[in-house]
Amino acid sequence: MEAERVLTLFWIMLAGGGAIWAVVVGLGFYATRVAPEQHSEKAGLRLIIWGGCGFTTIVLAALLFWGLKMMPELRRPADGPTVAVSGEQFWWRVAYGVEGDPGVVRNLPMGGVPSANEIRIPLGQRTEILLSSPDVIHSFWVPQLAGKMDAIPGRVNRLILEPTEAGVFNGACAEFCGTAHAQMGFRVVVVSESEFEAYVQAQAEPAAVVDSAGLDLFLQNGCAACHSVRGTPADGDVGPDLTHLASRRTIAAGLLPTTEENIAAFIASPDHLKPGVEMPAFGMLPNEQIAQIAAWLGSLE
Repeated sequence: MEAERVLTLFWIMLAGGGAIWAVVVGLGFYATRVAPEQHSEKAGLRLIIWGGCGFTTIVLAALLFWGLKMMPELRRPADGPTVAVSGEQFWWRVAYGVEGDPGVVRNLPMGGVPSANEIRIPLGQRTEILLSSPDVIHSFWVPQLAGKMDAIPGRVNRLILEPTEAGVFNGACAEFCGTAHAQMGFRVVVVSESEFEAYVQAQAEPAAVVDSAGLDLFLQNGCAACHSVRGTPADGDVGPDLTHLASRRTIAAGLLPTTEENIAAFIASPDHLKPGVEMPAFGMLPNEQIAQIAAWLGSLE
């Protein structure tokens, strides 16, 4: 994966920088401590040219060559799925299987299978992540998989993720984007190709439960103005798609495990748990109604 190559490059650059530092400091130590007597102009030029300039140039040229040699492999085209990811204050909008040219409102290609804050990708394939943002600059970073890349309003950046092992990898926004920047996390889940295809197919289906008291309360209290739950009248596009909320490991952009208790707590007072979040609090509702909404959302696998 890219992260392994970047780590290798880091150690090589560290060794090269250390060698340059050792030579420069060594020359200074020699001139001031070992042989502090006056040197001839010819000897001084020899030390500066061969020690300070020649050695440094050779090491830097070698590091440049090594870095450039990595570029073709790191920039090799994707052979796996395409996933659109939009960084928004303060969460991540995700869409699988997007096609076509970027859209107008959110820059990224329209359509696809929607999700949020959790990205599934297949093992051993080069998945292309299309990154953008509708508000401010965010930075998409999964340290164990690849380097960071910015999500910039009005621009689509492309990042390749090529995992070599299955597992769950934590990601974060690495560009200060507002009050809840430090709580804008996400998960990248690496699964087999067959598991990935089954997951996307399941995510494309409508909500599992479309008849409950929790759904009625969800609609009556205006939640549908911001959130979509496919298969129900809820079709908001401001906040995360909640059609399969219970299939995600966390809520609130990686902040809390997905449990009914945490969902209820977030509904009642989101700003208390995640200062700066744009979702309004619904603490004015009776606890029983909040629990019913949370129970319904918790059933949407």
